[in-house]
Parts: sequence; C-alpha cells; structure tokens
Amino acid sequence: MKAVNKKIAGGLVATALVLGVAGCTSERSPKAAPGAAAPEAPGSVLRLIGDGSTSYTGPQPNVQKPRRLGPGEKPPQFVVFSWDGAGEDSQKLFSHFRGVGRKYNARMTYFLSGVYMLPEEKRSLYTGPQHEPGRSDIGFGDPQGIKDTATQIREAWLEGNEIGTHFNGHFCGPDGGVGTWSVDDWKSEIRQAKAFVKNWKTNAGLQQEKALPFDYDKELIGARTPCLEGQKNFMLAAKSMGGFRYDSSGISKQKWPKKTDGLWDIPLQLVPIPGRAFETLSMDYNFMVNQSGTTSQGDPSQHAYWGNQMRDGLIQAFDRAYRGNRAPLVIGNHFESWNGGTYMRAIEETIKFVCVQPEVRCVPFRELVDWLDAQDPKTVEWMRTLDVGEAPKEGWARFLTTGPAPSPAASAPTAPEGVTQAEETDEE
Repeated sequence: MKAVNKKIAGGLVATALVLGVAGCTSERSPKAAPGAAAPEAPGSVLRLIGDGSTSYTGPQPNVQKPRRLGPGEKPPQFVVFSWDGAGEDSQKLFSHFRGVGRKYNARMTYFLSGVYMLPEEKRSLYTGPQHEPGRSDIGFGDPQGIKDTATQIREAWLEGNEIGTHFNGHFCGPDGGVGTWSVDDWKSEIRQAKAFVKNWKTNAGLQQEKALPFDYDKELIGARTPCLEGQKNFMLAAKSMGGFRYDSSGISKQKWPKKTDGLWDIPLQLVPIPGRAFETLSMDYNFMVNQSGTTSQGDPSQHAYWGNQMRDGLIQAFDRAYRGNRAPLVIGNHFESWNGGTYMRAIEETIKFVCVQPEVRCVPFRELVDWLDAQDPKTVEWMRTLDVGEAPKEGWARFLTTGPAPSPAASAPTAPEGVTQAEETDEE
C-alpha cells in the first residue's frame, strides 16, 4: 500500500474549544470467476460472489447476541475502538492491533478506505465527486499492500471485528471536499467504495488470493466521513440507499446516542486532556494537534508525556462513564506513527486497562447498534437524560424501573448473533 500522501482522517476539532483544525444487492447464486482460488478447507467458502473477491460464508463468528436489559438492570459499559482508513502497510499496525484485541478481548471497527484496494495503475477507475478521474488525497494501493490488507480484513472479520468504510479519496475543505458534496455525490462515492472492495482481485490481478468471507453489501452498515465533514448529506444518501444503520462522523459529549434520519448517530466525544483547561475529541489526531500543532513529529523529549496524556485522558473519560451514566465511549484512531508512535502506545495501554474491567464490552459499532436496537427505545431515551458522568442518584435499579413505561411493541432482539434478518434469510 502506498504510504505517500496519506492525508489525515477525522481531523476536525470543535471550534468552541479554540483548538487546531484538525470519517444491496448480492447474488443468490453467483458464478465464481475463472481462476478464482478455491477455499483452503472444504466448505470454508460457501458461495463466491462476483469475481470471487467476496463470498457468503454464513453468519459472522465470534459475535455476541444482543439482549434486552432486564427490569432495573444496569447497562454494560460499551467501549468502541475504531480505525479510520484501515489498511496494512509496512508498519504492520493493522495486524498488531488485531493481536492486541485478541489478547484483551477487544473487538473493533475498521473503517476501510476503498482506494486502498485499488492499485495505482487502475486509479482512473475512481472519480471522486467534483474531482478529475484518478485523483485521491491519500493515494492508492499496490498489489502487495492490497494482498496484505485483504488478509487482515479477512482475519479481522472472522475474529468478530467489523469492516466499515472511510470512503475513498479523503477530500476535505471547501474546494471539492466532502463537506460540499450533494446527496447524489455521496451516493456515487458509496457505490465506488463498495465496488473497489467487491472487485479487488480483478483490479489488482490477484485472482488466486482467498475471498473475503463476507458479502460487503450486507457487511457494510456504518461509516465515518473524512475530516468529519459532510455528515448530513451522507446520512441522507445512506438512508435512501439502504443497508446503513449508523454513522460516527459527529461530535458530542459522552451521552447515550440517538437516531437521526433513521440511522444511529454515534459521534466521537469530547474527553479530558489532563493538565489542560479544555477537552478535545476522542481521536489520536486531535490530541496530536493540541500537543505538537501542525507537525506530526514534534519535540522527541515530549513524546512519552504526550502519549501518557492521551492515555490518561481516555481512561478518565472511561471512568466517568463507567461510574456515571454508562454512555458508550467511542474512540477513533489512525494506523500512524505520529510523534514517534506515542499514540499507538497510548491506545494499546488504554485497551489493556479498560477492556478487562467487569461489565465492560469492547465491541465494534455493529454490536453496539445491535444492542441498542434490542432495547426499548424509551429506555435508551430515558438514559439520554443523564448528563456526562452522571450516575442515577437513586441507583440504576430504581432509575430504570421508575422511568418511562415500556413501549407496547416491546419484543425480542431483531438481530440475534449480530446477524441482520437478510443474512438469516440467506440460510434458507
């Protein structure tokens, strides 16, 4: 994968903080493409799709079944670690954090940039809205990088992680940036992001590689827009196209999420910066901007301190939710070695601390929205009345049993085992 011109994702910072400016159609009986690789083990791929870049292999393994809270039951503490533009390059950070996740029972969301699955020589296949064909502000892939990324995506999904999208060219700002895109522009970008994942074997000349073990039209249910721009029109496009269930491009406080235009709006959050009088966004880039400004490789003597500051800020944010309103903690990252890799260390140490605590679930967004959809909507709305760090004064049991009456249509979870109803239908 090309590392050149890898533009920073999710770089927006709340202006009120005076910080630096800084995310279906599948074939029921498709034919395998000529030369497509056979599965390594019999039955490991049940049905190849299209050119064999993707496949249907049944419900995703290693996911937890959502369950509605019992009367007065305290909600679990959800923590979502997510990665913008996820791809495997020479730093091997994708594979590293998969290992960290396995060690500490943390399953995560990887927002894949579609152009990382498109080789440079095929760059003309991509036309970003309001841009010339073949242009991308984060470059494109190369055969080895595409092969390595496909391996990580494949194994990550089998481990129970989620593959979302960070779209393609990562265009930010007023000159054709995603914040200026129309709903139709977003529809084009979404279709292309899917196409590059669904046809990576053909585009990269890697027909003998193993297929990804999922149907991307069904796997893809959420996103984060580049630089956190363009959320409104993206959500309108996503709603009209179907399949999407959440977006994580917003900015908010640590409160329970809500639905907007039919999608769960699960934003990044404002979290403490120990030793500073303001808060910043729960993302490595935003800590960096507040510490080393416009350079990603600041004073080496400060690297350890800056990483500790980020780790401690995230743990403080975790603690106030864990002991308070139990709102899900959402953290965004990039596979980057900014300031000597100190933020990668900070994230790893945060995972090591929080994901082993009692009643904590470090899960992908998919599993969080499955759980939210399994709850009575009035219960989630009632929990939204709790402010940042605010625990129910009368205790959780009384708070939840004396809150709004359950909705008349209360029923069992709609997506057992984290599988959509469409996926269940495919097993017929």
